[in-house]
Amino acid sequence: QVQLVESGGGLVQAGGFLRLSCAASGRTFSNYAMGWFRQAPGKEREFVARISRSGIITYYADSVKGRFTVSRDNAKNSVYLQMNSLKPEDTAVYYCAATGATVIVTSSESYDYWGQGTQVTVSS
Repeated sequence: QVQLVESGGGLVQAGGFLRLSCAASGRTFSNYAMGWFRQAPGKEREFVARISRSGIITYYADSVKGRFTVSRDNAKNSVYLQMNSLKPEDTAVYYCAATGATVIVTSSESYDYWGQGTQVTVSS
């Protein structure tokens, strides 16, 4: 089992920034690639970003590319999502998730463990 706890969400004006954190516990954190997903009201959960086990390889949804940066610190069992130039359409509950898959996967079904989510609200 891997337990994941997100933090760092909040209310921010358009153009602002937030940094989300996700703390992991349980099994060896560095054995898992990590992903960030989000779900807006009335919409399906969507992929945001993914980072490899080593942190070397990252992958982003087109909607956030160039604005969001995913990183991890395996020594601290943590993954981060730096979100810049936020837009109202970024408003959602953001989840971190862990996967044992070694290839890039963007479907939520491919992720084994999930956090409880943190709310991000971007006002216009």
